[in-house]
Amino acid sequence: MVGTAGRSTAGGRRRIGDLLTVPAGTVHVRQDGPVDGKPVLLLHGFEGSVHWWDAVTPLLADTYRVIRVDLLGFGCTGGDSGFDPRSQGEMLSAVLAALEVREVAVAGHSWGADAALAVAAASDRVSEVIILDQAPDLSYLRMPRATRLFAFGPVARFAQRFGPAAVVRRALRGGFAPRFDMSGSVPGFEQMLLDHRVMSWRAYRAVLVDRRKILAANPLDKQLRDLGLPALAIHGRLDQLYDWAETRDRYAAAGARVEIIDTAGHSPNVETPDRFAASVRDFLSAARRPTAREA
Repeated sequence: MVGTAGRSTAGGRRRIGDLLTVPAGTVHVRQDGPVDGKPVLLLHGFEGSVHWWDAVTPLLADTYRVIRVDLLGFGCTGGDSGFDPRSQGEMLSAVLAALEVREVAVAGHSWGADAALAVAAASDRVSEVIILDQAPDLSYLRMPRATRLFAFGPVARFAQRFGPAAVVRRALRGGFAPRFDMSGSVPGFEQMLLDHRVMSWRAYRAVLVDRRKILAANPLDKQLRDLGLPALAIHGRLDQLYDWAETRDRYAAAGARVEIIDTAGHSPNVETPDRFAASVRDFLSAARRPTAREA
């Protein structure tokens, strides 16, 4: 299934999918692959959009029904509220119900991992969870102190709308391995810059302040353990934001399968899409393989 492509919405957003109305509002949803394939829901991270999965989608869509969603406040979904995990999870649960899909594997990149676990908790339509480069909490997040200024509305609004492209580029570099060349990536820097411009500036406080408190009280590794679903955690060894070893150990202790990509930073879906897709295929094949008792 391929969504309607090439359309634009207010603010210069480029819509490549369809707009689906759910109780939370109008949500941008893109679908690729066979309608009867196992559904795989891909959720972008902070400052992202469905385009952050552009390189991964064709690597999965020959087999899987790949569903991409712009989260509340981002991309062509837009909006200025509902950034918290519960709201995102309820919105995504409604999307899955509207699409009438079940046995969905949901993958969340970075901040999108919060939404992935939230929809898994909110909906019985989710069967597997994949966390991509997100630590269980923010206790060992490495981030410049100046970033805290974005928690203040006027600063966030000005920087998000009018910050020079060169400054945005420097900030984005932390989301990749050192020396990673964004000029040849998919999506390219121009799309990343557009995603940055069109997101809600109000999301900064939700991510920089509220999220820290939410994850301190209920970290993602605890959420995984409580869910009891088959889980895969993928992390780049060259991640500049989180220590890969501590992240690996915590998710492994929670019962997740963990894979480390030696050549990737914080965004393997952009840096090493082939390796990410191969890991997802292997995990989903193993998760669906009958046990000795079932056989």
